[in-house]
Amino acid sequence: MIILSPEGRPRPASEQVARAQALLDLNGKVLGVLDNGKPKGDLLAARFEELLRERYDISRVVRRTKISAQQSALKEHLAALAAEADFIINGLGD
Repeated sequence: MIILSPEGRPRPASEQVARAQALLDLNGKVLGVLDNGKPKGDLLAARFEELLRERYDISRVVRRTKISAQQSALKEHLAALAAEADFIINGLGD
């Protein structure tokens, strides 16, 4: 995956993020939820979780919450979430 910058300058290869392998089936998978800290973001995440559980046999859910929407998630929190979850959803509230 190549991440584009609005500055119009390409990122060096060392900053590019590898593309995740596609999941063919969500049954039995662990869902990761990253709440961005905006108002009602938790409600949006809960609704996504509900819809995914209705359609798939999600084994469990791991949640992390950012301190605030204005700050980036701590690298440790992202690493822990990525280590536990098979896939992660993240959305905006308001």
